Amino acid sequence: MNILTKFRILKPASEVFEAFVDPLRIGNFWWSSSSERWEQGKRITLRYDEYNAEVNIKVTEIDINKKIVFKWGELEENTVTISMKEVDELSTIIEVNEEGFNENEDEIINTLVDNKKGWVYVLTCLKAYLEYGITNLRAGIVK
Repeated sequence: MNILTKFRILKPASEVFEAFVDPLRIGNFWWSSSSERWEQGKRITLRYDEYNAEVNIKVTEIDINKKIVFKWGELEENTVTISMKEVDELSTIIEVNEEGFNENEDEIINTLVDNKKGWVYVLTCLKAYLEYGITNLRAGIVK
């Protein structure tokens, strides 16, 4: 089982890519902080100060300006693939595919809906940050 989310960002793929992998930029749209730059094989700690939460990810693949793949979850059971396809020098299609959900989980529908909402929110915040310089949406979601 997987969820797929796509957005068009009016920026080159290099800027979209750097927003994720650069620990100084990720706090402008997603997590409060990243322990270090995302590189293949690294374990990264992502922190949400507002919610006193953190998650560890393992970056399994990096294709600069094209793709980021990482595993996360309690047992790193879910794989997230972030793909960037530059349409032209000013436009990128970003696609987030998360897979590895347990279809036998009692609350699988709620889990899938929550994760889909989460990715839509992340990409909305990314678009606002990269296209308009808005950096204060990140911690606005209330569940």
